[in-house]
Amino acid sequence: MALTPDDVVTKQFQHVRFKEGFDPDEVDDFLDEIVVEWRKTIAENEQLKAKIAELESGEAAAAPAAEPTPAVAEAEPAAEETQSASTAAAGGGAAATAGIIELAQRLHDEHIAEGMAHRDQLIADAKAQAASIIDDAETRGREARERLERDRADLEGRITELRSFERDYRAQLRGYIEGKLRDLETTATSSGPTPVSAVGL
Repeated sequence: MALTPDDVVTKQFQHVRFKEGFDPDEVDDFLDEIVVEWRKTIAENEQLKAKIAELESGEAAAAPAAEPTPAVAEAEPAAEETQSASTAAAGGGAAATAGIIELAQRLHDEHIAEGMAHRDQLIADAKAQAASIIDDAETRGREARERLERDRADLEGRITELRSFERDYRAQLRGYIEGKLRDLETTATSSGPTPVSAVGL
């Protein structure tokens, strides 16, 4: 299927995600310029084809088969020049079409390359962010474990101190109570039995 100027005008490009790409207005303006030049080339081509057809039909009707008249002899080089110009214009149109296709392919390749580069950048950023999050979590976990170990060591030291205090307190209390009991026994033994009259009965 041949590419026409209307195909260029109606061509829709997909928007690139995650990146702006080319300026759409600038691309549209450039394509409009291409379409204008292309339409001029097609119009010139049609005019040249019409002139060729006109010259060929006039030449066939006016000239006898034997020898061309001087006017016809002059027209033949003009027709040949016109035909070569038409061929050049057709070649120019094909070259313009090939140039547009090449431009579109290059733009497509650039968009694909930019998309892949952006994708790779996003993946690399995500991996770096994941590694940073993991490192941060491991650091926090390590700090929390160290803090818990310090708290545990402090609590164990406090428990040891309380046990030592309890042991000393019990020993002192036992010694105090035993000392009081000995004092009572000593007092009772040294005074002997108390007579009933001394009690006040």
